[in-house]
Amino acid sequence: MAEITARLSTALADRYRIERRLGEGGMATVYLAEDLKHKRKVAVKVLRPELAAVLGAERFVQEITTTASLQHPNILPLFDSGEADGFLYYVMPYIEGETLREKLNRETQLGIDEAVKIAIEVGEALDAAHQQGVIHRDIKPENVLVHKGRPMVADFGIALAVSAAAGGRMTETGLSLGTPHYMSPEQATAEKDITARSDVYSLGSVLYEMLAGSPPHLGGSAQQIIMKIVTEEAAPVTSMRKSVPPNVAAAVGKALEKLPADRFASAAEFAAALRNPAFESSAVGIATRRATAAPLKRRHLLTAALATTTLLAIAFGLLGWFRSPPEARIIRFEVSLPNLRYAAGKSLTLSPDGRRLVFGSTGPEARGAALWHRELDALEAVMLAGTDGATDPSFSPDGRSVAFATTNLGAAPGPIRIVSLDGGPPATIGTGFPPVDWGEDGYVYFLTGDSPGSDVDRVIVRVPAPTGGQLDTVFRAGSLAPLWIDALPSGRGMVFTLFARADASEINVVDFETGERSSVGPGVYARYAASGHLLIAQGDGSLTALPFDESTLRATGPALPMLEGLWVGPFGDAQFTVSENGTFLYVPGSSWGESIVSVDREGNEEVVDPDWTGVDFRYLALSPDGNRLAVSIFDGEWEDIWITPIDRAQRLKLTFGNGRNTRPVWYPDGQSLLFLSDQGGAGPTGFRAAPQATGPTEPALYRRRANGSGDAEVIRPADQSWASAVLSPDTSWMVVATRSDTDGAGDILGLRLDGDTGVTPLVATPFTESQPALSRDGNWLAYVSNASGRTEVYVVPFPNTGDGRWLVSGEGGQEPLWAHSGEELFYKSAGRLMVADVRTSPSFDVRSERPLFDITAHQSDVVHRRYDITRDDARFIMIRNVPFEREGRNPVLVVNFLEELNAQVNR
Repeated sequence: MAEITARLSTALADRYRIERRLGEGGMATVYLAEDLKHKRKVAVKVLRPELAAVLGAERFVQEITTTASLQHPNILPLFDSGEADGFLYYVMPYIEGETLREKLNRETQLGIDEAVKIAIEVGEALDAAHQQGVIHRDIKPENVLVHKGRPMVADFGIALAVSAAAGGRMTETGLSLGTPHYMSPEQATAEKDITARSDVYSLGSVLYEMLAGSPPHLGGSAQQIIMKIVTEEAAPVTSMRKSVPPNVAAAVGKALEKLPADRFASAAEFAAALRNPAFESSAVGIATRRATAAPLKRRHLLTAALATTTLLAIAFGLLGWFRSPPEARIIRFEVSLPNLRYAAGKSLTLSPDGRRLVFGSTGPEARGAALWHRELDALEAVMLAGTDGATDPSFSPDGRSVAFATTNLGAAPGPIRIVSLDGGPPATIGTGFPPVDWGEDGYVYFLTGDSPGSDVDRVIVRVPAPTGGQLDTVFRAGSLAPLWIDALPSGRGMVFTLFARADASEINVVDFETGERSSVGPGVYARYAASGHLLIAQGDGSLTALPFDESTLRATGPALPMLEGLWVGPFGDAQFTVSENGTFLYVPGSSWGESIVSVDREGNEEVVDPDWTGVDFRYLALSPDGNRLAVSIFDGEWEDIWITPIDRAQRLKLTFGNGRNTRPVWYPDGQSLLFLSDQGGAGPTGFRAAPQATGPTEPALYRRRANGSGDAEVIRPADQSWASAVLSPDTSWMVVATRSDTDGAGDILGLRLDGDTGVTPLVATPFTESQPALSRDGNWLAYVSNASGRTEVYVVPFPNTGDGRWLVSGEGGQEPLWAHSGEELFYKSAGRLMVADVRTSPSFDVRSERPLFDITAHQSDVVHRRYDITRDDARFIMIRNVPFEREGRNPVLVVNFLEELNAQVNR
């Protein structure tokens, strides 16, 4: 055996590293291996030599490829197959858990609810395969893996592939396809045409063993077992275990009928009967019919009344057998989620079984923004400890844990964490941004690199859950803006949004095998549904269902309209979630629109200009006298700066042109504005657009009078990659943050404006320094650096920055802002606005720091500050991601939503 393992390791060395032998089955030996290309654990199954000897490698690979298209949450997907040095092999995911056989060997009998649940989910997997014309032919406990309570059917179609490849020569192998205890009568008698009803029989036998502790038929040899399968009725399962519910006993009895025509027509009908208490009358019939197959003498002892009762029971039982299962009803109702909190990303998510809901909320009695958990059969929600400021929650495949981000879009990267619904503190598994998605493959996916609001590299990565580990790059997006990841259940790829704006975004799919990206079609947010569709939200609040094939990662038909009036966030994040069993939850409402708000220190806010909403505000700055507001606005193509009085709706557009005019800063006298523009070719006569063929250039620094008079002038050309700038109170200095084109790292430089045109490095290290903020007296410089491994706020003297350095933030920070008093320094951290009480004389000192209010519904940025403070230091001017009063009803829960989808498909 060691020699075979060594030979196999050599044959597969370029793709897989064989680690150890896991076990051996009837057809194959199983090895644990590492997929070298994708850095994941896999199970490599190698056909037994005597079986491989009679199979043509080419035919086997061809036949097994036809089964690789099967995609279902309860089907273990096929990753790879082939021939190497005479070995025929196929590769599947390695699932940490146990087979149903191992579980039965340990427990003998399972709890009734657990056994029925496993049978239902296996039945749904079988039905999905049967609809594609694939019969398993070897359903048995050894081929059902149980991972965190969830069954997954393995070796799907392998028996069919072996049979087809052998071309009728199976007798040469000494093996038979199918295990005697679970063979259907037609398999046992080697009938040529095997239908889906054969798998129904095998699943009935497996469920029988889970309930009774042994299969329906036992014998001393395979021949004896097969003879009993063909000639003898199985004892009713209730004779082995009286507590089995009547409907379950009835369903098992019907699944084990000798004639295929007497069984359920499909695995779906079998699963429906197991769910349906109305099936109990048929159980009476089956149990009676089996029990009355006793010696004739005993039957003569029955009274006429009992005989009549028995006949009636049989009649009603037969009626129950042939009655179609009731159609699943589609039910809609509103769900009250008090203080549902919007943060960029998913605000709510359902567990895979549709029984649990996690949502963001400030909670009752203003206990603070956090994640809350509610069982749908309960009336109250419970706050998940340790989730303050959490956003974008995503359920684990078993529905018992939730992954989430601790930072918003446009914010500094923060910990990606996992919290168990069973209690205990959250665990950190990585650092990055939302979106967050916990895939069926056991990985948590999220975004790293620079913020989605910045200009450099973004990378979608994944990390094993729940332990964490080395990050695996899934897709390097470069300057693209990938959002709203949804890892496909098969583990083959993922869908995500390339976000531009609500009417110009598209849904993309990435193939993990090739790394290639392709467009699926327009949309702002997509989620895969177990029906085989992508549910795609559009920017106008409509939802469509696009038929989608996981095996080819391609759409297979036109999109179907499903509903209107879905609430869509400013970043395309539509507020809906769908479970694997078809429960659908969504937030209705009108389209989003940002607002500029004035917020006091307790978090109470009011809209500055109610008529100025529904646009894409980017950056803002209050004039030194506090009477005017400069705002940059993105219109979907270009960004321009506007000036408006703070107390009335009177707006002046300050910049015009084909480019980005952004990050405005007031000169201390309030007469002019400093800003960045990438239009290119600007000079003292004004702006000149860059040629369309070459696109926008690096931004230069410009000045223009705030009343719109005169021309814009270049203060500093684009001789470096300028990111943001601020001015000293005496206008002798311009402090500028840069960024690198290669790794995103930037420095903080000083540019003299009083005659000396040289560049003075103020804070220049191998790390990233950004977001400079000068104190009102010009003696202190606050900035952000990732020197400690995460972004923190620091303070240094100015301009002699080498004379000392003090750490201000305690648990991450960004966007520092000095109070006019000079005694406070504000910054953002973990979804909260923080204030540090500071002393600047005789030296700098942080006396204390504390949170002021939640800012998860307000815009943040890792490049330049997106808020300001009034002259009295009492109120903050901020950009809110949603209207101050969100429109719409409570969230709506739709039970059996996929039934509605299927009805729409069949119209």
